Amino acid sequence: MSLAKGPDGRPGFNPWGVSLQVPDSDQFPAGSAVCRFSHQAMATVFEIFCVHPDPAYARQAAWRAFDLVDRLEQDLSRFIENSDISRVNSLADGESARVSRWTMECLLLSQLAHTETLGAFDISLGTGLDGIELSPHDFMVRARADAIRLDFGGIGKGYALDRMAEVLIEWDIHQALIHGGFSSVLAMDAPSCWDGWPLTMSVPTEGQGETFALLHARRRVLSASGLRKGDHILNPKGGQPCRLRAAAWVAADVNALTPFCRKTRRVGASDTPVSESPAAVAEVFSTAFMILGLSEVEDCCRRYSGLESWLIEQGAKDPGGTLDVIHLP
Repeated sequence: MSLAKGPDGRPGFNPWGVSLQVPDSDQFPAGSAVCRFSHQAMATVFEIFCVHPDPAYARQAAWRAFDLVDRLEQDLSRFIENSDISRVNSLADGESARVSRWTMECLLLSQLAHTETLGAFDISLGTGLDGIELSPHDFMVRARADAIRLDFGGIGKGYALDRMAEVLIEWDIHQALIHGGFSSVLAMDAPSCWDGWPLTMSVPTEGQGETFALLHARRRVLSASGLRKGDHILNPKGGQPCRLRAAAWVAADVNALTPFCRKTRRVGASDTPVSESPAAVAEVFSTAFMILGLSEVEDCCRRYSGLESWLIEQGAKDPGGTLDVIHLP
């Protein structure tokens, strides 16, 4: 996977064929330019592109957001010995553990995602997501079986982007784009002189693949999943590596995925839904769309108006030998 570059040769970013082209500084109002900040966490690289007249102030805001990501990782990563999710994974049948609000919200989103995607999205990788009982009011998780193994994966990364955006808003930075690991993107407001953050999607090949979509992203999320990193996406029904598709992308306005988050009230029997988490939900669908059939993908897009997807079937090529991209709905 190569790092994409804009027409002037400056680097943007490329998650499985998704690229951002940062404009020249003379395209912005006087005293403003795109600031870019990077931070490694969750075994990947998070970046913030934002527009603010004071780069030093923007840097402080960015590092406050990155600090939050570090704290999230301490709760959500199964690779950290005393994280919330590691403690849940070590529970025996009948035992309980108290978790943070962040962890509880990710668990509620994950349980709903399992239902909404007909089991295609499963953070337990088939060990049994129904083996845990959630009590959102007191942030308790109770095991109803032994050997539950949970891994938030992409949904944790998307959730981190959602919380980072909240930090930037608290710092009065609204014109920003955040990405995590080159596969999850949250575009906030775009610079006032621009229609939106220009994101191009290309066929994921060595070098620069053929561009098949251009999005001017404003208050929009995008997520990409694929097999370029190997067999890391498993079908929960059997635990075998996904072989149906080579890549899947989803995009949606942030408001299009609000109904999904509100449904979590039914999962946790709580009066309060989880925090608005469109980037986390986009991760759910890009992963699930690697596994679901076309009719099931179409059904998801119909249920969440504004959700769209681009799919490359494994080995599917047009008469010219180019990978064929299916756009739904």
